[in-house]
Amino acid sequence: MWAIKELTIIINKMRDNSFETRLLHTPYEKPDAYNALAMPVYHSVACEFDTAEAMEEAFCGRTADHCYSRITNPTVQYYENRVRAVTGAYGVTALNSGMSAISNALLTVAYAGANIVTSPHLFGNTYSFLKNTLGALGVEARFCDLTNPEEVRSQIDEHSCAIFLEMITNPQMEVADLKLLSAIGQAYGVPLIADTTVVPFSVFHAKDFGVDIEIISSTKYISGGATSLGGLIIDYGTFDWSGAKVLKMWRGPAGNEAFSTRMRREIHRNIGAYMTPQAAYMQTLGLETLQLRFMRQAATCLDLARRLQETEGIVSVNYTGLEGNPFYALSITQFGEYPGAMLTFDLASREACFAFLNRLRLIRRATNLFDNKSLIIHPASTIYGSFPETVRRSMHVKQETIRLSVGLESMDDLLDDIKQALGPVL
Repeated sequence: MWAIKELTIIINKMRDNSFETRLLHTPYEKPDAYNALAMPVYHSVACEFDTAEAMEEAFCGRTADHCYSRITNPTVQYYENRVRAVTGAYGVTALNSGMSAISNALLTVAYAGANIVTSPHLFGNTYSFLKNTLGALGVEARFCDLTNPEEVRSQIDEHSCAIFLEMITNPQMEVADLKLLSAIGQAYGVPLIADTTVVPFSVFHAKDFGVDIEIISSTKYISGGATSLGGLIIDYGTFDWSGAKVLKMWRGPAGNEAFSTRMRREIHRNIGAYMTPQAAYMQTLGLETLQLRFMRQAATCLDLARRLQETEGIVSVNYTGLEGNPFYALSITQFGEYPGAMLTFDLASREACFAFLNRLRLIRRATNLFDNKSLIIHPASTIYGSFPETVRRSMHVKQETIRLSVGLESMDDLLDDIKQALGPVL
């Protein structure tokens, strides 16, 4: 049986290996009875204990034994350990969706009277969660321009519990300077929490850019083609939580474990949004081909973005990997050559967007991102469809914008489909 300490030592020894090697060779916590190369799916809800004393130790968090699958599960924990092995994180928690990862993470640091400094350029449900759900609980969302450091500083006070952002906003495609935001947060004692879903951790190393807590919708790249819903909270153990109002009682001698400790022992248990074993199994398999799929999708996305710039009928193309993009230099610095497999483009009007969508033959009219199939959507009428137009405008969500998630099809086939759909609306 691997003790947690022994498992951590093994993971640490593998850190000099490649991403793929660390991912594929993360050991099980306990030897499998049949030496299976793939972690079995433990569907059992509860696990039996030999003694009442052992049960008490597990329920009180003094051992790592599994007791109830809403709290921990062997298959899910193995998935978490594989993510730890490739990210170098202090703690990883797998939840049942990206939104549950966002809500668990922010509820861990928030309290009535606190505020979260963030951007209005957020995914629709994330914006609603911050403004409406947390707002009703007495937590203020302070929306500001995160690309303006002076504006960010002006919004922070003694009750700021986080700076939160999407590292490439959806669908505005805005990029903020993560190292600069991290430095501002450190100066004021405020953690940087980032949703990094658009570029996977196989190429983007959040810790290197000062991100303290990373949030990922694993439904996207990691699931391996939209096989399952999931979300990840990755705690890098880089923030000293000694000054955090609701986390002081959770900090140990090092001070950096308070977030994961409270989140795992209180927030996560009370909300009950832990990942299911079947989803963890499918996403563990998805991890193994993550880098291969991402590189194909992202390379196709960049090639397609360049070609769409030259396509008649398209007003503008927004992808931060294009040299003319206002965020190009910062994007290259933070994400490298391929800043994800999502782009947006504008047509002449809302009516032109709808006509274009209705004429597509290959690209699927569907939500989600980074499926193996290319997916397309009109954000203003769908993700933001219930928002008043004044709010949409304040979020810079335009009626003329189309969002495209690029899949594994050939670039030529995608471009041909776009061109034939554009033809009648030129």
